[in-house]
Amino acid sequence: MQDRFRRLKALQLPSPSVRSGLEWEAAVPHIPVQLRDGEHTGPGGSGRLEQLLGATAKANEYGEHLSLHCWFGEPARFTPSIEALRLLMPDAPEEVADPEQWIFLDTETTGLAGGSGTYAFLVGLAWWEGGGLEVEQLFMRDHSEERSLLFALAERLAKRRVLVTFNGKSFDWPLLETRYRMSRKIPLPCPRAHLDFLHPARNLWRLRLGSVRLSELERHVLGWDRGQDLMSGLIPQIYLDFIRGGSPERLVPVLHHNQMDLRGLAGLSSRILSLLSDAETLGQDGLELFGVSRICERQGDCIRARKLYEQSIASVLPVETDRTARRSLARLAKRDGDFALACDLWRSAVGNSRPGYEAYEQLAIYHEHRARNPQEAREVVRRALDELHRANHAGTLAPRAYHEIRARFEHRMARLERKSRRPLLEGLGTKFCPEE
Repeated sequence: MQDRFRRLKALQLPSPSVRSGLEWEAAVPHIPVQLRDGEHTGPGGSGRLEQLLGATAKANEYGEHLSLHCWFGEPARFTPSIEALRLLMPDAPEEVADPEQWIFLDTETTGLAGGSGTYAFLVGLAWWEGGGLEVEQLFMRDHSEERSLLFALAERLAKRRVLVTFNGKSFDWPLLETRYRMSRKIPLPCPRAHLDFLHPARNLWRLRLGSVRLSELERHVLGWDRGQDLMSGLIPQIYLDFIRGGSPERLVPVLHHNQMDLRGLAGLSSRILSLLSDAETLGQDGLELFGVSRICERQGDCIRARKLYEQSIASVLPVETDRTARRSLARLAKRDGDFALACDLWRSAVGNSRPGYEAYEQLAIYHEHRARNPQEAREVVRRALDELHRANHAGTLAPRAYHEIRARFEHRMARLERKSRRPLLEGLGTKFCPEE
């Protein structure tokens, strides 16, 4: 046995994650497992891994892989509206609104940077079933089981054609596409649609939370606490240790982490689509209303965006967010020809900041071109230049920004002064060249 342990030790590569691994073992409850002589955790072994994980070996024409099933009663099945879905995917087909077509996907990989040398050793899938969420996890005990896993995944994706992920468009799905191409045997599955909820989550909650990690969103948005969880950065090393012959016990928290991510993704998708359907009623605070208004404006639903911006401003918003909301609402009001509202919003937003100087500029443009009052436009520009000089003297504005904004206002002031002299010159009969 001592000789065997020496051989296993020799296989381990030096890694900066060793210290992190020790910290992980201190944080995660230890499950004592004794490997008997001759027992192996890889393919063709005694089944210790299957017993520990509660998994079963599945075979297909490409070999074997492990499959683990579990079920969650929460979140309950959710049926989205096609209108809410089209705020995320304007060309969404009707079938996207059918929850029977949805399949949630999350992977655990041998590296976080992706690339052709990165494997998805665990693919977690979930779908609505029995009033709750059915989860299946496909696990490869060795790289030789990859084709079997990919074939099983392709079968699942052929049954449910709407793929739902969290950052899957940037990471999970491109990685799987690479693995299918490198297999050279199994055709790449083609989902009918792909919903990625990372970007809507950022629009809705990043200003409030800072982080949009799933575990943080579960805690602060859904009110769930997944308890002690494994850091994602440790997962590749845990799997690498396992395929070198290590005990499978450390894989248990990896599978649990994957299950929690799938459960969180399902709950978060329901929350986001509920908000997009009825933020006016379901929005918990002004920041959520502000987030939905940005999504509506981006997709061209300007009427609803205006209404939600107004509601978010009427609530309590952080100073910078309030300023951004006022600027956006003013832009929409200007587009609709509602200059009374636009001017009120610009006047409330002026100040020593880029949005504040933009408000000065918009007021000057309005008075010069719309109200035909160049004198008032000059007064607005003068106030902006005074604000700039004070900010420069106090050092509250970066030099580069100061020079850029000052040049813009000085150019506008010069043009307005030429305009103010034009009637006098015309009265004297002096010819002048018209402005461009």
